[in-house]
Amino acid sequence: MVQFTATAQTVDAFIEKIYPELERLYKHLHQNPELSLQEKETSARIAKELRSLGYEVTEGIGGYGVVGVIKNGAGPTLLIRTDMDALPMEEKTGLPYASTKKAISNDGKETYVAHSCGHDIHMSVFIGTAKVMAENKSSWRGTLLMVGQPAEENGMGAWNMMNDGLYQRFPHPDYAIALHDDPFLPAGTVGFKSGPLMAGVDMMNVTVYGEGAHGAAPHTGIDPIVLSAQMIQAYQTIVSRRIAPTEPAVVTVGSIHGGTVHNIIPDEVTMQLTLRSYSSEVREEMISSVKRISENLARSAGLPESKMPTYWIREPHTPALINDFQLTEQMVKVFKANLGEEKVVEVKAQMIGEDFSRFGMQDKKIPITMFYLGANDPTFLKKAKEEGLEIPGLHSPYFAPLPEPTIKTGVKAMSIFAMDILRNNEIMIQEKK
Repeated sequence: MVQFTATAQTVDAFIEKIYPELERLYKHLHQNPELSLQEKETSARIAKELRSLGYEVTEGIGGYGVVGVIKNGAGPTLLIRTDMDALPMEEKTGLPYASTKKAISNDGKETYVAHSCGHDIHMSVFIGTAKVMAENKSSWRGTLLMVGQPAEENGMGAWNMMNDGLYQRFPHPDYAIALHDDPFLPAGTVGFKSGPLMAGVDMMNVTVYGEGAHGAAPHTGIDPIVLSAQMIQAYQTIVSRRIAPTEPAVVTVGSIHGGTVHNIIPDEVTMQLTLRSYSSEVREEMISSVKRISENLARSAGLPESKMPTYWIREPHTPALINDFQLTEQMVKVFKANLGEEKVVEVKAQMIGEDFSRFGMQDKKIPITMFYLGANDPTFLKKAKEEGLEIPGLHSPYFAPLPEPTIKTGVKAMSIFAMDILRNNEIMIQEKK
């Protein structure tokens, strides 16, 4: 049995010592965000930090993915993941270290770039955790994989890393853990939920065809704009009438494009949909219902079979994130014992997506869990609740985490949980031998 020399107090003391470095790293990352699939400098910085701690580092996994490995005797293999990409949007926080960066997006357009989802917090906690784990090798046994993942925001990063042989080129993990900052939880707290946490996500385009005509003579054509409007209304019956009320599901039309000027009826319209669910059965029902509704309305408008709507579904889709019950239960016990019960809050499932789910869904399924890290000023949250103020959420240009308590709590929570796994979860060792 490993003698557990690290305690919550010694971890706290070490975090206090390294926090100035982590704050500098956080502000650097915040001011230098990079878009999905463009994380060249970010990944290089993460790799540099891991190398300086003695990790065996490999870069360029599935694009700009980074893997750092420490082997520390016989024991489980644990994967800790951070995402690294930022969003194509302007930051409006007014912070002295706010991002003013611009970049060319993958579709060739210039855009502002900002870490408005908090991946800079994630990376800072990730490096802090890497430091704690390297400092306290006497308190755990096994193999630690520190994985910096690109392209979370567009759902491609985990897919690309898996397709590049992540689990074939490196030790296959027995567990995988991650965190996500939460602007609705006060800094210093963590949130958890067993089972479904985030939804599976599909991005779907529906192109509707018609017959163009003069706007003054609509009877001479078939209007795809009117037809699209009918479809949008009908899509709302999918969740309300085709999906069981006990099953979470969302169908949203987020964009519609068609036509060029006021007085021309166009011959096609493209709609962009997002479909969200927690089960493959509900996912298939939503996709098939969108197609059935679209085609039957097209026929009712008098369109021939050659002008039926066409569809595009983005691959890879993002699978639902389902937290393993036993691993989450272990995590909660560790957090309550080391952070205090009042700092550990049960949260509700959401319909946002996260491709961390893929780390547990390969040929050999592994237990995974993600926890939420409180990131907002407790005083502001109390005032907002009392006065009914709006709280800027993730992807808001006004999202501004409170760095010090957020990062310190994240490093402590992730580190003590990781050490507990690598100290107590002696699974699969005999199989590996």
